[in-house]
Amino acid sequence: MNLLNVENISKNYSEKPLLNHINLGINEGDRIGVIGINGTGKSTLLKIIAGMEVPDDGRVMKGSSVVIEYLSQNPYFDPEANVLTQVFKGESAVMKVLRAYEEAIQNPDTPNEMIIKLSHDMDTMNGWSIENEAKTVLTKLGITDFQGKVGTLSGGQRKRIALAAALINPSDLLILDEPTNHLDNDTIDWLEQYLNKRKGALLMITHDRYFLDRVVNEIIELDQGNLFVYKGNYNNFLEKKVEREDIEAATERKRQNLLRNELAWIRRGARARSTKQKARIERFEKLKEAGVDFDEEKLEISVASSRLGRKVIELEHISKAFDGKEVICDFSYTVLRNDRIGIIGPNGRGKSTLINLLAGILQPDQGKIEVGETVKIGMFAQETSHMDDSLRVIEYIREGAEYVKTADGERISASQMLERFLFPPGLQWTPIGRLSGGERRRLHLLRILMEAPNVLLLDEPTNDLDIETLTILEDYLEYFSGAVIAVSHDRYFLDKMADKIFAFKGQGMIQQYTGNYSDYKESSAYEVEHEASEKDTMAKKADAVSKVERVKEKPLKFSFKEQREYEEIDDVIANLEEKIQEIEEKLNNAVTEYTLLQQLSAEKEDLEMQLEEKMERWMYLNELAEKIEKK
Repeated sequence: MNLLNVENISKNYSEKPLLNHINLGINEGDRIGVIGINGTGKSTLLKIIAGMEVPDDGRVMKGSSVVIEYLSQNPYFDPEANVLTQVFKGESAVMKVLRAYEEAIQNPDTPNEMIIKLSHDMDTMNGWSIENEAKTVLTKLGITDFQGKVGTLSGGQRKRIALAAALINPSDLLILDEPTNHLDNDTIDWLEQYLNKRKGALLMITHDRYFLDRVVNEIIELDQGNLFVYKGNYNNFLEKKVEREDIEAATERKRQNLLRNELAWIRRGARARSTKQKARIERFEKLKEAGVDFDEEKLEISVASSRLGRKVIELEHISKAFDGKEVICDFSYTVLRNDRIGIIGPNGRGKSTLINLLAGILQPDQGKIEVGETVKIGMFAQETSHMDDSLRVIEYIREGAEYVKTADGERISASQMLERFLFPPGLQWTPIGRLSGGERRRLHLLRILMEAPNVLLLDEPTNDLDIETLTILEDYLEYFSGAVIAVSHDRYFLDKMADKIFAFKGQGMIQQYTGNYSDYKESSAYEVEHEASEKDTMAKKADAVSKVERVKEKPLKFSFKEQREYEEIDDVIANLEEKIQEIEEKLNNAVTEYTLLQQLSAEKEDLEMQLEEKMERWMYLNELAEKIEKK
């Protein structure tokens, strides 16, 4: 079933064309990934489809009953709301009831009649199921304090609350803008499984290539205002894009040959007197205009690095704590010249702390860190808030270096490097404050590389960078003649970059693994399996010992408590059965009194549970009595 159609939409931003007469249809069951270089209009397209922005031309057509849920990169939060109230945003009837119920039970002055009415509404709207799902999703996303105020949480925690809200709100089309940002690797694995089980259509922007490969069944690429559709996952997209570019290249070669022939004819002095000659000149003009606009501005990174001596960075028994909580405990390591280390672990465990210790931004509480004399650190941080928004793009780069040598010895200017990083001359004099988040990150990366570091510290480098930039960055790191240490949740990036993994475990412990992320997962799974097997063996041994001990126990008999219980249990059971019968009679006489019915039903349910427990106990005591009698 068709849910929505995007018809011929266009959008410009500050005279920059983002979308050029885009057409797209979204059907039930579609799982669409949106990719493209930062600044090409991916988020803008999502906002238009979600109804958050209006196109300059064209329209979005959707069915009147189609419900859209949208997660933006910068969602709105009420700082005074608690976590559950924030999750139950939205204006659907069930969300309003969930919010009202949460507020009612938190207020001690709420009348019982109001709580009973809201409980009834929750029953009829399946609200309890949604509430349980919300708590499950929040827990999986690392949020366990459901009554905590949103204003007291970190930016990453707030983003996860917004993701939970988008996931649990019933919708026909779920739109997610970079949902994996601020999530650790295990949580991304869970989100993959959740989205694969979810019914309804999905449209999302993500740079996580494993995520694209495992979740989507269609990819749309935005390129210079145009939209290209590829059926299948990320692997299919790569194959089909190569085919498309080969066809375009062949078409362009053919056009160039025709153009050269026409140009030769024009130069021979064609006179535009006959209709035939006029038509041929017009054909020449059309050929000139019909060229395929190949984007040759492929991102290139070939900056030379500074010479690195034998000693790089040595960490000796370092520890670090915040507010009494130890995040790094007695960790030692000697960084080697060609190390490629990936740092992983749950959020808040100390990954960024380790990077900041290596960079000298923080000092350890215990132990020491020694840095070699020739070490020149390049630190690519998560935040770009340090960038002066009033500075122009080229001014920011020139602060780092006016010229730089490439790996092949070429001396090129800051302006030329900016062009290689997809900042054309027209954009180089733009204030930083007008760049998109991804463009700012790309500019920050260029600034670091312009300073020719020989040790790269990367804190979540894949956040907000487009796939093309990531691919070239990975290629650059492969040939970088220095050490690279990266905190990342991007499993694809870690598989391509890392040959060692530092995994943060509980209580500040860091465990080292040889290999990339996939190797770590395999080793970690083996450890879990081995640990479970050992526990099972120990449990069996303990059970065998327990059985031997039970054989050696003193003669079988009732304890004092069991003897008394055995003598009284028949009367207790009879009393419970009598009470249940009395309540059943009251229920028959209170069919019009809703409040009383609820109370009586609850009492009956409680008594029946007690009766069931006593019956099980009666059976056990009687069997024991028979065994004692036989003894």
